[in-house]
Amino acid sequence: MSENLHPVRRVSVGDLSADIDEELAPIIEVIWRLRLTTWTCCQNAGESNADWPVQLPHMAPVIAAQLGWAYIDFPIDDGLAFLTALAQGGPRDAFYLRMTHWAAPDSWQVSARPMDRATFDQESESRFNLRLLLVRFPSYDRAEMLRRLIEYEAGRLTPPGPVDRSSMTPGHSA
Repeated sequence: MSENLHPVRRVSVGDLSADIDEELAPIIEVIWRLRLTTWTCCQNAGESNADWPVQLPHMAPVIAAQLGWAYIDFPIDDGLAFLTALAQGGPRDAFYLRMTHWAAPDSWQVSARPMDRATFDQESESRFNLRLLLVRFPSYDRAEMLRRLIEYEAGRLTPPGPVDRSSMTPGHSA
């Protein structure tokens, strides 16, 4: 509905090249170096979609909730590999809990989106499949994401260990 309003930076890795939102560009660059495919991304979905409620008033609360939240979407398998890289690139701490536990403060919203081939070919019978993994995360997690991806890329994996759940206790601030 709207043009990209965020500043962009050209990211090129091998044969891939695209203008990426500036704040996500370093993350996308590492993702591509890991040979994972991305489809779209946005450093702040609430800002990018701010004009949607003009035409779709029912979207106002959804857009408001997306302020300060970024997203990257992937083919399903690449999205799962991305989450694995993040988990293996750092400890099982508050960041890890936001990624993995639905009840953690500021928990990530990760969803597989079914797509109907009839959406793109209206002469086709409906047939759904899972093609897209949408990963939404608070924008403040970008620096830790980049750090963990770099660690993973370098082969510096964090050994498995217990999950630190202290960020989910009353009175804890992230």
